[in-house]
Amino acid sequence: MKFGSVPVQAAAGGLLAHQVRAGGGVLRKGHVLTLEDCAALQEAGVDEVTIARLEAGDIGEDEAARQLAQAAAGPGVRVDPAFTGRANLFAEHAGIFVPDATVIDAFNALDPGMTLATLPAMRRVAVGEMIATVKIIPFALPELAAARGAALLRPMPLVVKPFASKRVALLMLALPGLKPAVQAKTEAVTRARIEALGSQLSLVQHLPHEREALEEALTALDPAAFDLLIIFGAAAIADRRDIIPAAIEAGGGQVLHLGMPVDPGNLLLLAQWAGKPVLGAPGCARSPRENGFDWVLARLCADIPVAPHDITRMGVGGLLMEIISRPQPRAGVVESAGAQDIAAIVLAAGRSTRFGPRNKLLAALDGVPMLQSVVAKAQAAGLAPLVVTGHEAEAVRALIPAVQTVHNPDYAEGLASSLRAGVAALPESVGATLILLGDMPRVRAETLQALLKAARENPVAPAIVPAFQGRRGNPVLVRRTLFPALLQLHGDQGARKLLENAGEDVLVLETGDAGVLMDFDTAVALKDAQ
Repeated sequence: MKFGSVPVQAAAGGLLAHQVRAGGGVLRKGHVLTLEDCAALQEAGVDEVTIARLEAGDIGEDEAARQLAQAAAGPGVRVDPAFTGRANLFAEHAGIFVPDATVIDAFNALDPGMTLATLPAMRRVAVGEMIATVKIIPFALPELAAARGAALLRPMPLVVKPFASKRVALLMLALPGLKPAVQAKTEAVTRARIEALGSQLSLVQHLPHEREALEEALTALDPAAFDLLIIFGAAAIADRRDIIPAAIEAGGGQVLHLGMPVDPGNLLLLAQWAGKPVLGAPGCARSPRENGFDWVLARLCADIPVAPHDITRMGVGGLLMEIISRPQPRAGVVESAGAQDIAAIVLAAGRSTRFGPRNKLLAALDGVPMLQSVVAKAQAAGLAPLVVTGHEAEAVRALIPAVQTVHNPDYAEGLASSLRAGVAALPESVGATLILLGDMPRVRAETLQALLKAARENPVAPAIVPAFQGRRGNPVLVRRTLFPALLQLHGDQGARKLLENAGEDVLVLETGDAGVLMDFDTAVALKDAQ
């Protein structure tokens, strides 16, 4: 590939390396210049442009990305059409993402012009969730380099192992004085966990926290009636000679491992009984929040064997507790009493082409930059928002230095790409997200609080939309059940069409806040609002 600056009159047929304004319009990066384009550039006073030209043996960035993504896509993975040298890969079904880190490292070392980025290994993913992206750095690659990369990826592709329907038996041990409500909550939380993985709780037994009682219960179990056994003790398993491991071994089972480098989740027991996997649940598994028990349970439900060495390798990334130095992964999350957590996303990646040369999010309304105002309203409502950046990302981040951000490299694709980036960055504990627009600073903090309150009081509603005098506006609150659909949106569409399809199930909240209808797409609109 040839790359460099050339006179405009000699640039026809070349790929434009940088965005250029001409004739009142914009020629974007990657555009193939025509004779008419070159004439318009000359008329605008542009003498030279930087272009790329493909040579013999080269393939364009989109074709290279397509070939490599197809080679990387294994069972349970689909590839979206390539654009701007990028091809994204998505999960075709819910399951566990299984990449080969050695192969990916070797691929990324082949040629600096081609890259493959993925989610962490063994990550639980939802249907439609983005799991990887192939990005070609230059405008073209040597065909030989792409072929070598594809040959390396194809034998060990990225895989999403689907969850299999498992029959799960649950034994719950109790001591005198243990409140029945605790046992009932534990059973409900466990049932929800299992059903979320496509499995079912087929057997529940309550018995005293005594070795003899557990031995008798194990002896009476029919191994053909379940695929996985979970045992909750009334107290934590403190040693391999404690009641639960001792009873398993007395019944002919085998204790494989006690303890794991994941917090919460340290006191997990991994065992086998009658050829079936057994999990001695840590106390934190009584809570619906993510812990090490979830990691092991999800793998087993996807028919991925778990051995002691798999558990001992979970330490990096295994600190899940909330401490001062680690605001993630639950930064931006508020408790939704009795329900799953709610996170806030602020979309701030757009190019604001209608506003003029300046990024509208940096423009001031009432003396405060619009994005800064939106973030402040979210914080006043008790949220620590996740801001999606794109266009002029550095300037946007400088405006909100203490706020968590995620960059959307595909922001030029449109609003949907920012929605996907924000949703994909949310932790699994999040059950709903409040989606705010960076150019709507008139929305009141009280309105955001009202939306959060409505979510707590209406846990079945798939989405909640604010309205003013009967007209629907923003921001909208969307439950996790709609996340897969959000992850499949493309172009410049937001969640409106998705909410229309949800129909009467969507809760419309009349707010009395005219700000839910006010965005500022143009400099004139902003000036009129001052």
